[in-house]
Amino acid sequence: MYYRLLPILTMWFCALCCNAQNFELKKEHDSLFFLNDWRLPYPVYQFQTGDVDGDGQQDAIVGVVKGTRFYPEKGRRIFIFKSVNGKARPLWLGSKLGGILEDFRYVDGKIRAIEKTTDEHYVVSDYHWGGFGMVFDHYIVKGVNKETAISTFNQ
Repeated sequence: MYYRLLPILTMWFCALCCNAQNFELKKEHDSLFFLNDWRLPYPVYQFQTGDVDGDGQQDAIVGVVKGTRFYPEKGRRIFIFKSVNGKARPLWLGSKLGGILEDFRYVDGKIRAIEKTTDEHYVVSDYHWGGFGMVFDHYIVKGVNKETAISTFNQ
C-alpha cells in the first residue's frame, strides 16, 4: 500500500524543489556581476533574499551603486528581482528610496534602510511593497547621529 504513495510523494517533493526560488550572484569583477542570467554592470554592495511583494516566493534584493537619469550622481540603489523559470527578472529597479541610502536589509516582510538626510542627520526607515515599487512605511528613528542610526539598524 505504501509503495503506491511513493510516486505521488516523489512528484510532490520534486515540485517543491523545482519551484524553489534560487538566486545566485556571481562576480566577474568589481563592476560586473550576474544574478542568475541577468547582467548587473555595477558594483554590488548588498545581496539578500526575501518575499518583498508578499506572493509567497523569494525575491532577490540587490544593492547596486549607479547613477540614474534623474539622479546622475552615483549612489546606492536597490534592485528587486523575481525568479521566472530559474531566470532573474526585474520586479523593481529603484532609483531612490527616501533619503541618501547607506545600507538596507530585509526584515519582517519589509526593507529596512539606513539613510542620510540632506542636513547630515540619519534615519532608519521601513519600506513595504506598494504594487509598483517600495513605499515608505514608517520611521524606526529619525534625526539621529550616524552611530545611533547604525545601532538601531543593527538591532
